[in-house]
Amino acid sequence: MFQEFGIYFAFMLVLTAASAFCSCAEASMFSLQGDDRRALRRGNAAQRTAIDLLSRPDRLLTAILFWNLLFNFGFFIVGSFVEYRLHQERRHSESVGLMIGSLLGMIVLGEMLPKTIGVQQPRVFASLTALPMAALVRALDPVMPVFATANNLLQRLLFPNFEREAYLEISDLERAIELSTSDAKLAALEQSALRNIVLLSELPAEELMRPRNQYRSFSAPVHLDQLEGQLPPSGYMLITDDESDEITAAIPLKHLTTIPRNHLEKFAQSVVYVPWCATVAAILDELRKQEREVAAVVNEYGETIGIVTIEDVLETIFEEQSSRSARLLSTSSIVPVAPDCWHVTGITNLRRLSRHFDVPLEGSRSVTVAGIL
Repeated sequence: MFQEFGIYFAFMLVLTAASAFCSCAEASMFSLQGDDRRALRRGNAAQRTAIDLLSRPDRLLTAILFWNLLFNFGFFIVGSFVEYRLHQERRHSESVGLMIGSLLGMIVLGEMLPKTIGVQQPRVFASLTALPMAALVRALDPVMPVFATANNLLQRLLFPNFEREAYLEISDLERAIELSTSDAKLAALEQSALRNIVLLSELPAEELMRPRNQYRSFSAPVHLDQLEGQLPPSGYMLITDDESDEITAAIPLKHLTTIPRNHLEKFAQSVVYVPWCATVAAILDELRKQEREVAAVVNEYGETIGIVTIEDVLETIFEEQSSRSARLLSTSSIVPVAPDCWHVTGITNLRRLSRHFDVPLEGSRSVTVAGIL
């Protein structure tokens, strides 16, 4: 039988290998963790290609499923043709054996084994499969809109009222904290952190950012002696564009185990650009998605007006009385100086002023005390 149908079996073997390739690529790429993605992002061309493919996971998954289905379909068409020939020649036992063997072979060799291997070593196999998979994905780009339309249409027809439910409500978290600890002080701190997390969705970037006049920036090449022996208050050395003063990258000085004296720009990370009206919650989400630590806040003209660091956001969450005055001026934003008299810094947010005195304030275009004055 093998000599008679050798070319067909060879074709089936090639299709099995192609299906195994798709299965291994799917398992390895979608098994990459945060550390794996950060390492691949700094790797060679194939590794960076894997990360680029994962930036649009729906496009990648659609291509993998399409090609895998096509290879499986071709495999069983060839197998069915051989089985039909055997059945016509009344070689029924061989026909049944081929049917069972081809089915088990595709399941084990084309699906289970490559996926198991891909999950075990995702970084290695994601790198190996990235470039061929990128070619397969690009080959489907002309028909991708058709798949997207069909998918959207099916969702609307089958699940017209389907709505995503919240994973957890804030009230559920607060209730869990109350039941999980007997320490009233600890519970109060945790509830304060939860309230601050909720506040992030209402807090605009311009209320949290470090204004442009409160940080120094440098143009490449950057050397250690330019700091004049002082660590920047933000903990980051900000790098500007060669042709302008706009922030393009940041060097996390606090995270470097050793700081060379020259060419610190080699350790720079690109910044995330956000509009001045973006909420801090959106900024945190963008920093997390792009795995960055600094966001440059730009105005409606595209000019950088300040920065927000990941440390600023974390302080806002975990410090009960966090303020920009403490971060930028090393002083309290609201200081009592006499009965019914307080000293307030100009950069104090009106929202913080309202919360401190527990009184509502009238709406204003300004967000700080200095803006009102």
